[in-house]
Amino acid sequence: MAKTAYPCEDEARRDIVEAGRRMYMRGYISGNDGNISAKISDDAIITTPSGISKGFMSEDMLIKLDLNGNVMLGSMNPSSEIKMHLAIYRKSLAITAVCHAHPPIAASFAAAGIPLDMPYLQETVMLLGVIPVAEYALPGSDALAEGAAAYCLDYHGALLEHHGAVSWGESVMQALYRMESIEYTASVAMYSKILGFDRKLDKMQIDELISLRPKWGITAHLGEFP
Repeated sequence: MAKTAYPCEDEARRDIVEAGRRMYMRGYISGNDGNISAKISDDAIITTPSGISKGFMSEDMLIKLDLNGNVMLGSMNPSSEIKMHLAIYRKSLAITAVCHAHPPIAASFAAAGIPLDMPYLQETVMLLGVIPVAEYALPGSDALAEGAAAYCLDYHGALLEHHGAVSWGESVMQALYRMESIEYTASVAMYSKILGFDRKLDKMQIDELISLRPKWGITAHLGEFP
């Protein structure tokens, strides 16, 4: 197995602050919502603080934790959802970043308990895949953490029922881009309902697109499209 490539701590802090700013500007979070983390070694992560708008963070506000959630560096409290991040890192050694947000259209699908599994777009099939729904659990709970982590080996993200969305990747920016793709995919699915069409890619087209995934370094299954 190849050794995991971790970002240095300074890079992780810069990327987390930038990702938080972008999520805030795009309306994926409001108030003090959302949280982001990056794994910087086999036993340490950098994460966002609780009670602070992720659109207005500075690098010194971020907290360094070990993989048991103990604070190694920082004066603020970590996000209340840190259990979910840690559960994902424990489940997959390849994941080095996690983003959690409440993008409004994706959150609407999460509230309805509807997965994002309609193959309307080439990019959705080839790069994002199906986005399943993790069953309802209380925020900050072990059940929420384990429910989300259950999908991290085979998918690029999940909706959290009556809550929001979570995405992950091999860098903070990749996790952010997947969150953007989740919301865009949800937007197209919503507009398809408004326009009254259900014209999906057919099985041959889907299989052709899936065959291109290895060229993009995608090896996960990413779910079955109906």
